Amino acid sequence: MSETVDLEVRDRDAQGSVRVLDRHDLPAAIRILSADPVQNVFVASRVRSAGLEQGSLGCPVWGYERDGVLRALCHAGSNLVPVNADADALAAWTEFAGPHRMCASIIGPSAVAMELWRRLADRWGRTWSEVRDVRPHQPVMAITGDPAAVRCAPDPRVRRMTLEHWEAYTEAAIRMYTEEIGVSPVQGNPAGYRFYVRQLITSGRAFGIYERGRVVFKADLGSVSSSVSQVQGVWLDPELRGRGLAAPAMSAVVRLAHAVAPTVSLYVNDYNLPARDTDTRVGFRQFGEFATIHY
Repeated sequence: MSETVDLEVRDRDAQGSVRVLDRHDLPAAIRILSADPVQNVFVASRVRSAGLEQGSLGCPVWGYERDGVLRALCHAGSNLVPVNADADALAAWTEFAGPHRMCASIIGPSAVAMELWRRLADRWGRTWSEVRDVRPHQPVMAITGDPAAVRCAPDPRVRRMTLEHWEAYTEAAIRMYTEEIGVSPVQGNPAGYRFYVRQLITSGRAFGIYERGRVVFKADLGSVSSSVSQVQGVWLDPELRGRGLAAPAMSAVVRLAHAVAPTVSLYVNDYNLPARDTDTRVGFRQFGEFATIHY
């Protein structure tokens, strides 16, 4: 499944305008985010917890208006994440962004994220064009409704992590990130990443298998909205791979996540066939497709 997006520019005279949103825009922003709760969970989670004020959210949210109506928005932090964007919104945000890149990645529905990157690169050059990695096809998967939709018996060893697991969980998280992205997350800011992992644990959004002083399986709920949670950071110790452990562990994560929100989602690289097979075995089905551009 892939999203159909109108990326043809309209009459230039009919294009709208961009501005930074504030608390007065919250109802309109929630309306837009609620149109696709699975694909919009990242931005919805942050707006839900911190609102739209830049001071509390930690970054601006750009709004695109046309005919006096908010049509689209873009989370403009370390992740640049467009929501409900058409070609006019992308063109307007490209001009608004300017030549000084502030983000470490662009993430969103595949056609939209790739087109936004192309426009930024064409308009502003090397600051936006030179990237570390492009992942254009990442299936967005979800299990909705009844937890019985989980098809695989859960591994009873998977549980919520506590602060007694902090060191071991952080070590596993660093190994996962480095394996996935190619650079260490503690490079340049080790305290910041450790604090981020601590927040995941204290908020009850970190799950794992802890054995003999090590975390050998981990998964986080990176984003949680009122109706959807998004699983991220899934990792199984390489020594244990190929033994059929991943699907039961993920089933347990889904069961635990269902207590947080009724829909459990994730997105995965299309070339990661073992992970896609695991997700299918657990009961996930595809709802769309993302792309990620890493700087």
